[in-house]
Amino acid sequence: MHKFIMGGIAALGLAISAAPAMAETVQFTLINNSSYDVQYFYTTPSNETSWGGDLLGSDGILSSGTQGTVTIGDGSDQCVYDFKFVVDGGAETVINQVNICQLNSYTLND
Repeated sequence: MHKFIMGGIAALGLAISAAPAMAETVQFTLINNSSYDVQYFYTTPSNETSWGGDLLGSDGILSSGTQGTVTIGDGSDQCVYDFKFVVDGGAETVINQVNICQLNSYTLND
């Protein structure tokens, strides 16, 4: 399991409704069991150098103790992605090389 380094956040998980052979469009539930609100969530295929837009949207915040459905629909055929989370207080955490085609669950905890 991948560990967060900042803010005492321990792990993040990903639940995919159906594991695709290739990642073109993936929906998953992002569960926030931490004591922090997630204010921004960015992804990018690991072989890219720039982050996509905030997947929580302009008004989105994933509050502590809640969950929501996130869609990665960037048209990429990649399964390995990097995630970047920005929590309340501005702490940023990057998790590298998450295989979104193989994970069943991934939950944010303290």
